[in-house]
Order: sequence, then structure tokens, then C-alpha cells
Amino acid sequence: MNIDTPLRELGKVDIQALQEAILAQEEEAWLEQTHRQQAYDVHYNTQSIVLVFCDGWPDVTVSKEPGWDRLADVAVPVMHDIIGRLYPKGGTIIRAMAAKLVAGGRITPHLDAHQSFRSSHRIHIPITTNSGVRFMIDGRPYQFQVGEAYEINNQKRHSVMNRGKQDRITFIFDYIPPDSAD
Repeated sequence: MNIDTPLRELGKVDIQALQEAILAQEEEAWLEQTHRQQAYDVHYNTQSIVLVFCDGWPDVTVSKEPGWDRLADVAVPVMHDIIGRLYPKGGTIIRAMAAKLVAGGRITPHLDAHQSFRSSHRIHIPITTNSGVRFMIDGRPYQFQVGEAYEINNQKRHSVMNRGKQDRITFIFDYIPPDSAD
């Protein structure tokens, strides 16, 4: 969504249970769904555990994906907390996933072009990070902190690089408020 700033800081979030559950996932879980990596070159260096994903526009169909059974119990309360404090209630979470950017990897500059990205708030919740991770939005560098949540303006060019020795893991979800699904 084209918000009035490249990045909106959403404040502290209790991620302990979500963090523990994501970090406890087996390597196979990160490799079970490769659609994003195959369909979008910019995500080549990523791996995902997808909880929900959408298809279609403007009539969106949201489906539960393999990560739902393993992470929903700890992810849904975090998402609902953020939505309840900061966004109009009654909308729809159309995507939710744990996304890993491997050590040394990068997501090249891009815009999220599909109409659903123009209508939804894209929320990032860092699960792990390191000093070598830089998130660029509209030509400016940002460093996200674990335990904080952020909304990014995905209608600006953005990219991520991980020059660290550890993978970077972020929980991402897209929320369409009730009046935005035009």
C-alpha cells in the first residue's frame, strides 16, 4: 500500500511464542513450498513457510497453506494484536508467511505490482536479524529490530541484502482493511 512514508514503525510486539515456533521448524518446512522463489526472480535467495496465500482479484480466495497447522496458533494472535491496535477491524489477512533471506543473499530492487499489494498493508515482524542486513526503501537504508513491527510502503522500490553470516527471518503478513478491496 502506498502509505505516506517509506516505512511506518508500529512499535513493540510480543513475538516470543512466534519466534520459538518458527525457529523450531525443520529445514524441510522451509523447502516445501517454492512458488515465490520460482515465480519471482527477486525471491531466488529466500525460503518461505506459508500460512495463508491468496488468489484472484478483486474476488480474493484465501487458502490455508502447509505452514498453517504448524504456526497459526502463535501467529494469529500476533497479527490480530497489530490489526486491533492500528488498523480498521473487519478486513482480511490475505497472505502470511515466515520468510528467510539466506546469509549472503539479496532481494533485488522491485515494486510489489499486483493490485492486492496496492490495497493491503504489508507488515514485517523481524524474527532474527544481524548487523549485515539492510532493508532499502525508496533509496534509503533501514535496519529492523527483533521485537518491533513495521509497515513498509511496497509501492516504493525496495530491496534487502543480508551480508551477515546468519539467515534473516521475518514474519510477513498482508492485511486488506474492509474498505480497501476495490
